[in-house]
Amino acid sequence: MESIYEGIDPLMEFNPSFIDVTYHREDYVLKKRQDGSYDRISTRKRPGTVAICAAIQNRYKVDAVPHLICGGFSKEDTENALIDLHFLGIDNMLALRGDPRKSDTHFEPEPDGNINALDLIHQIQNMNAGIYLDEGLSNSAASDFCVGAAAYPEKHMDAPNLESDLKFLKRKVEAGAKFLVTQMFFDNQVYFDFVERCRAEGINVPIIPGIKPLKTRKQLYLLPKLFHINIPFNLSQAVEACKNEADIEKVGTEWAVLQCKELIAKHAPVLHFYTMGKSGQTSDICRAIF
Repeated sequence: MESIYEGIDPLMEFNPSFIDVTYHREDYVLKKRQDGSYDRISTRKRPGTVAICAAIQNRYKVDAVPHLICGGFSKEDTENALIDLHFLGIDNMLALRGDPRKSDTHFEPEPDGNINALDLIHQIQNMNAGIYLDEGLSNSAASDFCVGAAAYPEKHMDAPNLESDLKFLKRKVEAGAKFLVTQMFFDNQVYFDFVERCRAEGINVPIIPGIKPLKTRKQLYLLPKLFHINIPFNLSQAVEACKNEADIEKVGTEWAVLQCKELIAKHAPVLHFYTMGKSGQTSDICRAIF
C-alpha cells in the first residue's frame, strides 16, 4: 500500500477528481496429477481492489473508481464486491471484460461469470434496481452506482472493425454506462474523429480521453502490439533519434503536454492519465498544463 501512496502523493497538488484502481485476476498454473486430473496452483495473488479503493478514499478524500472485470470472477463474486463497495460509499466504477490470462490465447469467461462488459453493466444496473442474484434475499437494498465503460478510438483488438465496435459500445451506453474512458492514443485527431462518430451513433455520454506518455524505447513497439494503437510517425521518429531513455522520457512528456493542451482547448470533459502507479511524468505534464 505504501508503494501505491508513493505513486499518488505527488499528484495531489493538482486536485484530481478521481483515482482509478485497476482489477487483476489471480494468476495460476495447472499442475497435472498422476491420475490425469489437474490442481490449480496460484502463482500470484492480488490485494483486493475494494480494500485499496477504501484506503485511497480514506487517505485522500478523493473518489476512487474501481475497475470491475469479468475474467476470473463469478457473478456471485461480483455481487459480493458490489455489496462491499456500496457499503463503503464507493459509487463510481468502470465495467470491463478484462484481459485473457497470460496462458490463454483468447478471453475465457468463468462458467458462472459475466461474459463481457455489457453483461457486467446489466448486473450492476440490476443492483441499482434492488435486484440481486437471489431474488429471495431478505436484506437486499438498491444501490446507486454510476458505471462507466471503456471505449477504443482505434477499435478493440478483438473487434473485426470500428463500426461493429461502435454498435457494441452503444449497447453498453443503452444498458446504463454513464461515461466512457478511452484507450490510450497518441494522435488527438483519432480521439476527435471517434467522438464525432460516437455522437453520430447517438452516444452522447462524456467521453474521457486516456493519456499515456511514452517513457521507454521498448514501449514504441510494445504498446501498438498490446493495445491495437498507432503511434504517429513524428513521435516514433523523435524517439528513434534519442540516445538514451532520459531523452525518450523528455520526448514523451513534451508530446503528451501538447496533446493535453489541445484536448483542453477543444473541451475534453476531463483528462485521464494512465500512470501505471508512477507519478513522475504525469506530475511534469500537469505542472505544464495547469
